Amino acid sequence: MQKQWAGWLFLFLFFSSFAFAQATKPRIVVDVRSSLKQLLEDEDTDNDQKITVYDFHVNNTERGDKRFWLHTIDGKIIEVSGTYYLSNLLEELTLAQEAHHDTVALEEDHIFEPPADRISRSIRERYWNALTRSIDENGLLKILSDEKTKTVDGVKYLYVPSSDRLAFSYYSGIAKKFPQQNIKVVQLPQKVTPQYVRSLDGRHGLLSLGLRKNAEGKIEAIPFVVPGGRFNEMYGWDSYFITLGLLQDGKVGLARSMVDNFAYEIESYGAILNANRTYYLTRSQPPFFTSMIRAVYERLPKTNESKQWLKHVLGMAIKEYYDVWMNSDRLTWTGLSRYFDSGYGQPPEVEPGHFHVLYDSLAQKYHMTAQQLEAEYTSGKIRVPELDNYFVHDRAMRESGHDTSYRLIGVAANLVTVDLNSLLYKIETDIADIIQNNFGGSIQLENGKTEKAGEWIQHAQKRKQLVTKYLWDEKRGMFFDYNFVKKQQTSYISATTFYPMWAGLATKEQAALLVEQALPLLKQPGGIAGSTEASRGPITPEHPLRQWDFPFGWSPHQMIVWQGMRNYGYDSITTQLAYRWLYTITINAAQFNGTVPEKFDVIRRSHQVFAEYGNVGTKFSYITREGFGWTNASYQVGLTLLSPELRSSLNRLIPPEWIFNNN
Repeated sequence: MQKQWAGWLFLFLFFSSFAFAQATKPRIVVDVRSSLKQLLEDEDTDNDQKITVYDFHVNNTERGDKRFWLHTIDGKIIEVSGTYYLSNLLEELTLAQEAHHDTVALEEDHIFEPPADRISRSIRERYWNALTRSIDENGLLKILSDEKTKTVDGVKYLYVPSSDRLAFSYYSGIAKKFPQQNIKVVQLPQKVTPQYVRSLDGRHGLLSLGLRKNAEGKIEAIPFVVPGGRFNEMYGWDSYFITLGLLQDGKVGLARSMVDNFAYEIESYGAILNANRTYYLTRSQPPFFTSMIRAVYERLPKTNESKQWLKHVLGMAIKEYYDVWMNSDRLTWTGLSRYFDSGYGQPPEVEPGHFHVLYDSLAQKYHMTAQQLEAEYTSGKIRVPELDNYFVHDRAMRESGHDTSYRLIGVAANLVTVDLNSLLYKIETDIADIIQNNFGGSIQLENGKTEKAGEWIQHAQKRKQLVTKYLWDEKRGMFFDYNFVKKQQTSYISATTFYPMWAGLATKEQAALLVEQALPLLKQPGGIAGSTEASRGPITPEHPLRQWDFPFGWSPHQMIVWQGMRNYGYDSITTQLAYRWLYTITINAAQFNGTVPEKFDVIRRSHQVFAEYGNVGTKFSYITREGFGWTNASYQVGLTLLSPELRSSLNRLIPPEWIFNNN
């Protein structure tokens, strides 16, 4: 009894001291408006509404000296010093102002929060919410305010599938309720052709996603998460990586909703689309659907309802496999598949000026300026065979998600690629595993067709043989794309060479060669680069930088390589690569007011990327509101790969070369 009382006394004293420590943590009360105004005047010397390392000290003044004296309500003066801590202060004051607080009690834990902890907390508590959308009454109006919804007649178009009468009725009701918004709800034809999609030029619009009944029996839109910035729709392959981040942060319901919306797209539009806009009706994106399904189902309670859900979405995945990736447009004579877009002409979603180099190269031949040639061609007034051919490949490249890269420019539709066929192998093995482990090896789908695990194993084995035959180069120790028109392998070294490791397609011997031969060429100070510099070629006005090539690195490539390395037991390499990428994100966020963008220059470990479209997620005022979808996800997933000691090093901004001896 005496020992028991001693134990209770220990616990009481421990929690009492903890509560006391929490209660006595420094909290200073300041006036929000005056503090924010003074902070910006003193430290934002370049007037960009951010506090970064580019706010230089103004000579003979205290402006920009990275030391700010904060005046409290009770007359105290508190120092906050350093770019990172000052940007934290700016964020906290901004959040208070947006919450309409006149005063705020600032906490030491938030102002001086270690950077990795702060980034992760911000993603978990704020960014996912900021990136969540739903096409309901409130969400529709927000999405339709997007710049990309502009049309020639000023109407905001929402298109719904011909088969979804509920959606047509639901959205027509919203349009009638807000006549001033000039919304028009249009039912798509039963068969959507490339000609029909082209006829929408000037009147393109948003595509509806799934609806469901809530607990009260009311119709509601199924939510989804967007990449961020100008990408305000549900995107194809972004969503898989975003889902991994959502699951890591415990947002299982939202992750399941992402899967539900993709199932709706397959059922209603025939494919998981590049994104839910009408100009993407002829184009899919890299297929990660079964990987999404498995990741979400692992986190669901194993009930009859969740098993029925699994059966339904599995049926949609099988439909997508056959109708999209094994159709006559994409399946080639090799037995392997290619990326393809059944649309034609210049993609309407591309920003003005993007194809200027292309049009300029042909303008003299057609006795026009580049601008005149583009106007004549896109309006359909003239036919230009060279442009028709170019855009076949350009559209295929955009389906690959790697838009743009010199690996694919001008040739994408002629390639069976390493990335696509690795993904299809993963789909085949996923379907086999799901049927075997959850349905006893055989399942009858909703369409009445029976699928057997053994048949899908055979599909996977056949693809593995063909990938080895056409895509593997034993001498170079890497996988390369295969040009089925020229009947030869390409030699372009890309991060996609690691996809077979992610998919579990590579043999142990192939994986060892990839680690030995490819990894040293693509591993950079900030992570894995999209390609090697030699493959990309020299940069000239006629051969400008492309965002999926050297020196740029992207979250999906990092996450695929991490998992690929783990699949084959290269855990120490995984840790090093993850730390390089997370350090790149962390140092940029610490020096640039919390910036978390879509991509990085992994040579310089910099978010300052000016190739093609710039860098989404870098333009904001006062506070980073959403980060960027798959970068957020890579951060949350990457942290799980670090030991507590390495996370501590990341919080202290210790560069990887000080930890891993430059290996």
